[in-house]
Amino acid sequence: MPLRLSVIGQSGPIPDPLRSVAYAVGHAIGAAGAHLYTGGRDGVMAAACEGAQAAGGLTIGILPGDDPSQANPFVAVPITTGLTLEGRSEVLIHAADCFLIVGGGAGTLAEVAVAYLYAKPMIALRGAGGWGDLLESILFEGRFLDHRRLVPVEFVDDASEAVALAVRLATEYRGRRGGTPTTGSALGDVPSAIR
Repeated sequence: MPLRLSVIGQSGPIPDPLRSVAYAVGHAIGAAGAHLYTGGRDGVMAAACEGAQAAGGLTIGILPGDDPSQANPFVAVPITTGLTLEGRSEVLIHAADCFLIVGGGAGTLAEVAVAYLYAKPMIALRGAGGWGDLLESILFEGRFLDHRRLVPVEFVDDASEAVALAVRLATEYRGRRGGTPTTGSALGDVPSAIR
């Protein structure tokens, strides 16, 4: 099964430099033969999906609500969840093997926190703005969300480098998890150290 890499970042109108970075990350994911998972809507998600499609990659959008037409035009597989944006994010966290943080606002920060609680690998792309740039300066020991050190957040400066690292970390994550996605209730999947 191909690796499942997720790009998270802000929705809505985004500046051209951020769009270019998100496109480059998506393109590198498609070129690597991984599947791209996003929240399926506009902004960073749409730019990453466009890049992945241009490279021949498969794009999956995990959408809130029940309307697949909310997906951006570059989502090949829209998956409706019937959930709120926050609930959709929880599904996205469980669906992906590794997360690439490209810019991002409060919703992205919430996704980072949930991914951390499930010890999912994360890589922040420096220079894209938002939480991708802010995290490093506020993390515990410059790498962790808290003292439990569940999973480090990695930081890189280049889209290709970020995706190469994501492929390595996702492969290692699958090896630790036996190659299967996380299943069960949210509390049941959270490592016992953080319950």
